[in-house]
Amino acid sequence: MDPIWWLAYLALGGFVGLMAGLLGIGGGGIMVPILTSLFVIQGVPHEHIAHLALGTAMAAIVPSASASLWSHHRHGAVRWHIVRHITPAILAGTFLATFIAALIPTRGLAVFFAAFMVLMSLQMLANLKPKPTRTLPGAIGLSGAGLGIGGISALVAIGGGSLTVPFLTWCNVRLPHAIGTSAAVGLPIALAGALGYLINGWGTVGLPDAAWGYVYLPALLIMAPFSILTAPIGARLAHRLPVGILKRVFAFMLMALALQMLYTVFTV
Repeated sequence: MDPIWWLAYLALGGFVGLMAGLLGIGGGGIMVPILTSLFVIQGVPHEHIAHLALGTAMAAIVPSASASLWSHHRHGAVRWHIVRHITPAILAGTFLATFIAALIPTRGLAVFFAAFMVLMSLQMLANLKPKPTRTLPGAIGLSGAGLGIGGISALVAIGGGSLTVPFLTWCNVRLPHAIGTSAAVGLPIALAGALGYLINGWGTVGLPDAAWGYVYLPALLIMAPFSILTAPIGARLAHRLPVGILKRVFAFMLMALALQMLYTVFTV
């Protein structure tokens, strides 16, 4: 592989880690559109572009999700009884959704991804936060929420924080615990999503030689460690920079990347 691609993946991984540390936001919204463009330039067949980008992004989230889980656990911010009840459904929803994604054409996945990212960006711009109006549901309610969170997370390659935190906050879980618990369920989401995309893409004709199913190993092996290295830098900058302004800038960037992804897959 040309060294220019190594540099591209290195830069992408570093930027994703920096944003995750600075704003507490997962990297799927950044990785998927940029990986889509990189895969197009590298000549990946059109029908596999979005699937390969989603699968690679999910796999790249695993190391950072592990680090985030451990950090929040050390601070006592994880409500483990919630994790135990919601994780089985999250695993099922995430894993099964990868099989659905495998049946959806690249353009359909791109439209869903872009729509979700635009909605998430608008929520960030408006700073909308659900008011705590109810208590946590029982096992059946948590399982239903877990299926939905896992399924959507697999289709847009996110760790679930943008869905889990609002849900837990709405259910009267204090924000620090909602964030910590969301970080804990982010790891099973990433693992189940990566495994599902690997299985669904295994043996698919037309994928790059270094791909394991819909997970492109060179991108994964470069992005993941550099995202972990730069995340602490972003966390330190969060105490020095105007994070509120940066979040608004980031929201516009997410919308631009989502629209760029649509342009890329509809003009190839």
